[in-house]
Formats: sequence, structure tokens, C-alpha cells
Amino acid sequence: MYNQPIGNVEWLDPKELRANDYNPNQVFPPELKLLKISIMSDGWTQPIVVRENNEIVDGFHRWTLASKDKDVQGLTEGKVPVVRLREKKREEQMMSTVRHNRARGSHAVMSMASIVQEMKDDLNMNDEDIMEMLGMEKEEVDRLYDNSGMTERGSKEEFNKGWKPKDD
Repeated sequence: MYNQPIGNVEWLDPKELRANDYNPNQVFPPELKLLKISIMSDGWTQPIVVRENNEIVDGFHRWTLASKDKDVQGLTEGKVPVVRLREKKREEQMMSTVRHNRARGSHAVMSMASIVQEMKDDLNMNDEDIMEMLGMEKEEVDRLYDNSGMTERGSKEEFNKGWKPKDD
């Protein structure tokens, strides 16, 4: 219909792909675990973006999971969804990687607090399920749930002597 990369999804063996040598994005183990939960719960919702030579532009961590994790491999007989960008100069590809990474944004604390409150109060979810499915620790769930007291919770009457007010 439209001449866009997403219109031509291919299913490839991850061994056919390779990482680029410049990606500034990193995912720590808790977030990688959450990425696995996402793929296992929702399926493949985003393809891996590659250059015509199979170098990864976006999706390195999805590729990593699909290359190493038996559960993820079992969903699609070991294949991964791939879309190809038109060949560009190296600097254009580097910019594309950064744009893909930065365009995802970040979660606002108060919005996340509302989600956790609804899950607990209206949807009757328990802390353990929220922790597992959202990759959170107990303290994070507690703080988000108790958003009205976040600034007071755990704070002291005065700062440690190592801190002093900034003079204007």
C-alpha cells in the first residue's frame, strides 16, 4: 500500500544479523528481563530495523534475546521480524539509531503512579504481580502507590551536614 519499511517485514534467523559498532543505548538486566516478559506476553510487536547489509540500526536487545533465550526463540521457530532501511551513509545510520533510541521517551512518575494505583485499587492486582510484570522492586511499587507522600517518605528533618543550601 505505502512504500514504507514496515510494509515489508521479513522473518530471519538472528544469526544473519549483526550488531553495529556505535550504538550508545544500553539495557540493564532488570530491563532486559522486562523486555523478555513483554515479548513473551505480547508477542513480537516491533521488528528489528536493519540496513541492507543486515547491520542492526534498532532492536539490538530484541536481537540479543532472540539469539540467546530459548523461550523467545520458541515463539517463532527462532526467527525474528526484520524491516530494512534504504541504504544510507554511515553518519545517517548513526543518526537513525540515536533517533530510534531517543524517540521512545521516558515515563513520567505521576503517570506511572496513577497506573500502579489503578492496578491495585480498581483491578485488584497484588504487589507481586505488578513487580513481576512491570520489572519493579517492592519499594518502587510502594512509592508509586503512595504518590501523595513521595517527597516526605523516608526524608529527614534536615539534610546531612555534607549538604548546604545554595547561595543565590
